[in-house]
Amino acid sequence: MTRHPKTQAGPRTVEDGGTSVVHLTLNGQELLAHPGQTVGAALIDAGIQSWRTTRKNGRPRGLFCGIGICYDCLITVDGAPNQRACLVPVCEGMQLSTTAAPVDAATDAPNDGGTER
Repeated sequence: MTRHPKTQAGPRTVEDGGTSVVHLTLNGQELLAHPGQTVGAALIDAGIQSWRTTRKNGRPRGLFCGIGICYDCLITVDGAPNQRACLVPVCEGMQLSTTAAPVDAATDAPNDGGTER
């Protein structure tokens, strides 16, 4: 498979002709993203394909459906666990973490007692 030339080198910076960038961190590592990207798109653009594992078998997970249905892309955003990376837009200074709240082993969906299912 051939990668599209625009995504070959990762996110563009102001210095290389891009219009603007958004600075965020993943587990303390600085990443650059494009304004308007989702967290999931920014992580994929940075070459990060997996940012969590399943609870039961430890299988790697990242962006799968890309539309908020599957819960494979859960990530902690600014301290809020179990956020779907495919739906959360990036913002300046955002702090991402791969440590998350417990997940239901049977469904691999958030087990936070809330309504997000």
